[in-house]
Amino acid sequence: MIPAVKLTAQQEEAAELITEWFHNMSVQIFVLCGYAGTGKTFLVDHVVRSLGLIPGESAAFVAPTGKAASVLIRGGTPASTVHSLIYTREEDIEVNEDGEVISERFLRFVKKERLPSELRLIVLDETSMVSDEVLRDLLSFGIKCLCCGDPAQLPPVGGSNTLLTMPWITLTEIVRQEADNPIVRIAETVRGGGFPSYGRYGDSAAVLRRREVNDELLARLLLNADQVIVGTNRTRSRLNALSRTLRGIPAGALLPMDGEKLICTLNDWSKPLDEKGDFHLVNGIIGTCYNVREQEDGLGQLDFRPDFLDRIAYDLPFDAGVFTRGQYFHGYGEKACLLEGGKLVHEDNYELLRRLRVRREDTICRFEFAYAVTCHKAQGSEYDNVVVFDESRLFEDGASWLYTAVTRARKKLVVIR
Repeated sequence: MIPAVKLTAQQEEAAELITEWFHNMSVQIFVLCGYAGTGKTFLVDHVVRSLGLIPGESAAFVAPTGKAASVLIRGGTPASTVHSLIYTREEDIEVNEDGEVISERFLRFVKKERLPSELRLIVLDETSMVSDEVLRDLLSFGIKCLCCGDPAQLPPVGGSNTLLTMPWITLTEIVRQEADNPIVRIAETVRGGGFPSYGRYGDSAAVLRRREVNDELLARLLLNADQVIVGTNRTRSRLNALSRTLRGIPAGALLPMDGEKLICTLNDWSKPLDEKGDFHLVNGIIGTCYNVREQEDGLGQLDFRPDFLDRIAYDLPFDAGVFTRGQYFHGYGEKACLLEGGKLVHEDNYELLRRLRVRREDTICRFEFAYAVTCHKAQGSEYDNVVVFDESRLFEDGASWLYTAVTRARKKLVVIR
């Protein structure tokens, strides 16, 4: 029998505060902060159950993105995105005489009138990544919200950790079961403004000088990593190109090939990724592509499976320009038209549109290679085996950059500096 894990004194204090807030206070928000290794997720699960609430029923666990929600799901907690909890999608579409969708004129999210009556608590993870507008809509339902986050992480691009600067309590004590975890120890050192010593930390972590990483070691690291994290787009492009070469992809194969790793770089809420519509094809979703084929007007089509779902999204039109010429051809929100016979053209291709029947119109997606991604794109995700190319010196808040990067690793971490 696995012994029960006891709460630390700090966790006990937090649990008592949350319980008192939930039962006896009129304040709607409780802000819980916790650094890596302090057992924040365990504490929240413990408190929710001790309150007599059931995750997925009387307590809703939500995150700002599908990839962040998938971290909770992998840990055994039913979770969804904030959008799927509080909004419904409304589309104005045009269909032909056969009932086929021809054009998606616009998509909008409409706040639901009410949430399920049995819902008594909303647990919001990765709070710093939620916009003020969405937070206002979430609070408008009058349900108590336990907002959680790590204040040492980077704020989202163009955003800020407004709530996380005003915590009720911050967990700082590393829990016993994490005390000997090298990844947690490295994160703690970085958070304190220092840098871990070069060398190996058992079998799970290493900090290497860049000059020590020869071609053979670099190849092994790139091939074995679940995710490579970098600071700049220049480094990202170089390592993605090298990763493709190491996987035997011919230099002339500019477009993605079947089985390659891609990241979506543009929000497209018109494309649900699961049957329930909880997850959508939005900026930062990483997955695998299949059946890639080039089309007219700088377009392509592919099938895409997100790395946290089993379901494949088929026949997605994408901007091929970034792969073939290093820049996107088409602007945000532009459409591709699927013609009779399967040809895909841009909505401005008047000549073909006049001559051939349009079967469907769809928003053009954007993808890029994702063997290496920037730290901002990786935020909210976790991976078993992470390689970090430390470019923190290039950022104003380099400590937060590096802390965010190293805490993406669950089991193995290599930092190259």
